[in-house]
Amino acid sequence: MSAAAARRRGLAVILSSPSGAGKSTMARRLMAWDPTLTFSVSATTRPPRPGEVEGIHYYFRSRDEFGRLVLDGEMLEHAEVFGNHYGSPRAPVETALGEGRDVIFDIDWQGAQQIANSALRADVISIFILPPSIRELERRLRERGQDSDDVIRGRMEKSAVEISHWAEYDYVLVNDDADACEERLRTILRAERLRRVRQPWLTAHVGGLMEEFAAR
Repeated sequence: MSAAAARRRGLAVILSSPSGAGKSTMARRLMAWDPTLTFSVSATTRPPRPGEVEGIHYYFRSRDEFGRLVLDGEMLEHAEVFGNHYGSPRAPVETALGEGRDVIFDIDWQGAQQIANSALRADVISIFILPPSIRELERRLRERGQDSDDVIRGRMEKSAVEISHWAEYDYVLVNDDADACEERLRTILRAERLRRVRQPWLTAHVGGLMEEFAAR
């Protein structure tokens, strides 16, 4: 951990978007740009897909296990999506923030609301990513080649609900160009890290400056 990171508490950076608008891609790009960023690995009740690794892609839990974690207050947020439960485990996030590491969340509006209203609210910045058009959003979903027509139809219907919550976020970006969108995200992170409240060492520094004035 750098000396600069040790001087501040980490940020909880929430990225949300309708499926296909680019939040997962942007999360990967940000982490490639700044390897100190930590990704909040979600827990889920859905079974692993081929190639998925426990603790890297998800924490795979049974419904009973997931329910116990929720009841014990071990989830920062949780929701049911397409018949499966998803949530963000509390402990690794709180550890990272306490060590001055920024944590990225790839979650929907429901999760964003829960985290923004949690004990972490002072650490949260939320960013919503919009597609340039609904036609382009559907094109991206179909181009991925991962889903059936019925699943795509369901994702498009859910997208209307997702987009309706755009005004609840601190920042809203239109992902019409991936490189430009990434640069805007970098700008947001740089600025948020430089906020006065994110630099607690400034109080002591200014105190030292005033002592120098008094000694003149």
